[in-house]
Amino acid sequence: MTAKLEQELLDLLQAHPGGLSEFEILRHLQRGTHQSFDEGLFKDNLAMYRAHFLLFHALYRLQDRLLAQRTAHLEIHVLTIRLQPWRDSGRTEVATPDAMRAYYLDIGNMENTRAEDVERLLGAFWSRYFADERRSEALAVLGLAEPASLGQIEARYRRLAMQLHPDRGGDTHDFQALQEAISLLRRGGSA
Repeated sequence: MTAKLEQELLDLLQAHPGGLSEFEILRHLQRGTHQSFDEGLFKDNLAMYRAHFLLFHALYRLQDRLLAQRTAHLEIHVLTIRLQPWRDSGRTEVATPDAMRAYYLDIGNMENTRAEDVERLLGAFWSRYFADERRSEALAVLGLAEPASLGQIEARYRRLAMQLHPDRGGDTHDFQALQEAISLLRRGGSA
């Protein structure tokens, strides 16, 4: 199945020289005959994980094959996957070790992943995502943006606390928002 999928991916990427996103590739594969990319692909987290895994497994195998054959370079990035013309660098294998590549090339990683593992991974992702979003909002209250160092955050907080403190004529609501922001930043271990 992998060889057939690799060939289908090669044909698809050759037909789209500007590259495709993972979602676009999965949509194309969903219209094909692969059972791993059927209609239920986007309805179940485990099915989506397995389809994603198989896609990247095949992409990394295809990348190796094209490199060994010296026919093209396959760029595999988060937002775009595309073929590039062959540039002779003298290499016939990927130059540097890549943990993500190693993960996807080991099919056992997919086979050993259960639905609860996928749910845990998704939960951890969303927790980090919302923590980053909350940090950005807290920094905005202080008039800062990423990257903000501990020193910058604390200095800005002290300056604003002096200006916004109600005993110095500041607004109580603004001062409370400042206190919540610094509390969140300090709890996050980032400040």
